[in-house]
Amino acid sequence: VIGTQHQHNLPLPNRLQFNDSNGVLHYFVAAALFNKMTKLTTHLFSSSLVLSLGSVAAFQATTSSFNTLSIPQRGGATTMAIHSTNDAASSDTTTTTTSISSLSSQEILDQYDTFLLDMWGVMHNGSEPYEGVLEAVKELKRVGKKMIILSNSSKRRENSHKMLGKLGFDINDFDNIITSGDVSHALLQNNAHTLGCQNWDTLTTLVEQKSTNVFVFGSGDEDESYCTSAGWTLTSIEEADLILARGTFTINDGSTVVHKKDDEMEYWRVMEQSMMVAAEKKLPMLVSNPDKVRPDEGLPPMPGAIGDTYERFVWTTHCAPVGDMTEEKARDYVKRIGKPFQEVFDIALQDSDPSRAIMIGDALETDVTGATNAGVGSLWVVQDGIHAEDVTKTSAEGVIAGFNGNEFTYAYGKKVMPNYVTEHFRW
Repeated sequence: VIGTQHQHNLPLPNRLQFNDSNGVLHYFVAAALFNKMTKLTTHLFSSSLVLSLGSVAAFQATTSSFNTLSIPQRGGATTMAIHSTNDAASSDTTTTTTSISSLSSQEILDQYDTFLLDMWGVMHNGSEPYEGVLEAVKELKRVGKKMIILSNSSKRRENSHKMLGKLGFDINDFDNIITSGDVSHALLQNNAHTLGCQNWDTLTTLVEQKSTNVFVFGSGDEDESYCTSAGWTLTSIEEADLILARGTFTINDGSTVVHKKDDEMEYWRVMEQSMMVAAEKKLPMLVSNPDKVRPDEGLPPMPGAIGDTYERFVWTTHCAPVGDMTEEKARDYVKRIGKPFQEVFDIALQDSDPSRAIMIGDALETDVTGATNAGVGSLWVVQDGIHAEDVTKTSAEGVIAGFNGNEFTYAYGKKVMPNYVTEHFRW
C-alpha cells in the first residue's frame, strides 16, 4: 500500500490507530508528517513500522518448547527450571521459577519482610476485590509483614484511599500507598526528593526558569486542578513547555477540552496534530501512568501508549538524513513515572532491605520487569489481571517467552523471569 501511494505521489497516512476489539495499539508513523522530500525516506521506513505494544496477545509464543507450568495444591510448592529458547538471542536462558499455591507458603514468609503490592489485576478488578484478597491482606498484617501499594494510577494517593475503602480494605493495614500520580505531582513542583526519589533534570530546569505551561492528554478527572496545584498553567501545544500524559480520554489546552467519547475522530485528529507540533519542537513529555493498556474488556489504551507513540514521533522527525536522533535518544524526551521505573521503587524501598522485598503483580512489563530492575523478588499472579486469558490459552511459560522475544517493551531487550508464580493473590 505504501509503495503504491508513493508511486502515485499520494499522501501517506499518519495515524495512531487503536483497535479496541483486541486491545492492540498500532502505530502508523508515515511520510505525511512533513512535506519536505528530504524527510520522505525516513518516514517511509517508519510507516512500515507496526508495533503491537499494547496487546498481551503480542507477547504470546508457541509453547512447544516449554513444559506446562503446574500450580500445586494449597500448601505445596513446585520448583522447576523454565528453559526458554529465543531465536533472536545468542544463547538459551535457563531460570528457576517456583510455583506456589498461596501466600502462606513458608518459603515466601521466611524470605520476605516487605511486600510491594499492585492494585488493579491483583487486589481488585476495578469494581470489586478478588476472592480471598481481603483475607490475604489481613493475614500478612497479622504475621507482621510490611505492605506497600505501588499503583500506576495517574491520580493522587487520596483517590486510592477512597477506592480501597469502598472495596472493603482497611488503609491502615498498608505502610505506604504510592501512586504514579503523586510522584509525578511532586516532580512537577521539583520536590520529588521529599518523597525519596530524584527529580527530573528537565523539569527542574523548566521550573527554575518559570517555564511552566503544560498541554495535557487527560483523564477528564480534575486534570486542570492537578496541574495548577503543582504550579503549572494549561495552554496550547504551541505555547507549551511540557506535555503531560495523564489519561486517554481528553485533550486539554486550558481553553478547549476535546472529549474522546463525544467525538472520537476529532480526538485522534487533535492528538495527531499535537504530537506533530510537539515533536518538531522536541517538547518533553511526562507520563504519569506508564501502563499501556488497562486490564479491562478489550484492553483499552493507557497513557504509556501515548508515551511510546510520541517517542516515535520525535525519533522520525529528527533522525537521519535530517538529524541525528536515535530511538534511544528519543527516550530522553519522555519521562515515565511508575512501575517498572526507578522512582517509585526508590520511594518504596528507602526503609527496607531490597533483598527482603518482593513485588506481587500481574503484569510482566511493569511489575515483574520493575522488580527485576530494582533487585527485588517477584511473584507473578497469572489467573487474574492482564495475562490471565493468554496464560489460560497457552501457558505461563509461553507468555513469558513471548514477552522476552518482544523488543518493544519496557524491558528494552532484558530477559525477565518471575521468581515465583501463583494463580491468585490469596492466603
